Amino acid sequence: MSPEIVQLVRLAGVGVLSCLVLLTLLNTFRYIPNNKVGVVEKMWSLSGSLKHGLIALNGEAGFQPHVLRGGWHLLLPFQYRIHMLPLVTIPQGRIGYIFARDGKPLAPTQALASNVTAADFQDAAAFLRADGQKGPQRQILREGTYAINLAQFAVITSDRLYYLPLDRSDDNVFTGMAQVIQSRQGFEPVVIKGSEDLIGIVTVHEGPSLPPGQIIAPTVGESPAQPHIYHNSFQDPERFLAAGGLRGRQLQTLVEGTYYMNRLFATVEMIHKTVVEVGTGVCKNIAEARADLLELRQHMVRLAGDDEPGEPGHGRQLRPRRRTAPDR
Repeated sequence: MSPEIVQLVRLAGVGVLSCLVLLTLLNTFRYIPNNKVGVVEKMWSLSGSLKHGLIALNGEAGFQPHVLRGGWHLLLPFQYRIHMLPLVTIPQGRIGYIFARDGKPLAPTQALASNVTAADFQDAAAFLRADGQKGPQRQILREGTYAINLAQFAVITSDRLYYLPLDRSDDNVFTGMAQVIQSRQGFEPVVIKGSEDLIGIVTVHEGPSLPPGQIIAPTVGESPAQPHIYHNSFQDPERFLAAGGLRGRQLQTLVEGTYYMNRLFATVEMIHKTVVEVGTGVCKNIAEARADLLELRQHMVRLAGDDEPGEPGHGRQLRPRRRTAPDR
């Protein structure tokens, strides 16, 4: 073999070795910008693959629950794939909605996932270990910046959708959810100004149904003295349901103020206030209406007592009033 060929073989070997070393370094040291997070996907593991679910909680191959924050990170080469995604930002005066991809299934009576025990969306492992449920969540995100695992959670805001694409149908699902929220003006809080003379009629879409014959859900959890069930005008769905709240149109209304409400949980219809002049005889509140009904019932009992008794066992009956012919 000629010296030239030997030299070429050596150069090729050095080049291949250099590429391998560079590739190893690139897979060992990973830099994450400070305005992004790294979603970690483990390509292989001695613990095997996931048996169910999406997030690997026990070191299996698959998406890991933790995310990498800004800075340099040392990883075992050729074992991990890093998906760099933006931090979730909710602007001032806006609302973000959460959709969990992994977790316990919703109960047949649920429309939204419960957040009684699982409410930390920045810790995917804690969320899943606390029996967090998959699907749209009752809790919303207020203004701020969040480091969220976008393989586990999708965040829907008015400006953009935050999620790691896993399936072709993802975009249709989350876009459809955003359109429903937008149609309910759900990316902004409910604001009622005193100068507008409006009140908000609330319809709740979660919880037990109204009993037969009842069309308005009674007021629950309205006292701050009971903090475990005080839902602060439907802004805390979990406390509303803990207080025994029912789905449907509510007796409690919204007056002047600002309300950060999950519009997948409750919608609001604005109506103008009705002005009733003093002395018109119209009841001003429910208590007066009940008092009037009681007085009417007592009056009817007195009238019945003045009539002749009916047949035995049937109580008293009202005597029919005779009709008189009109004057000609």
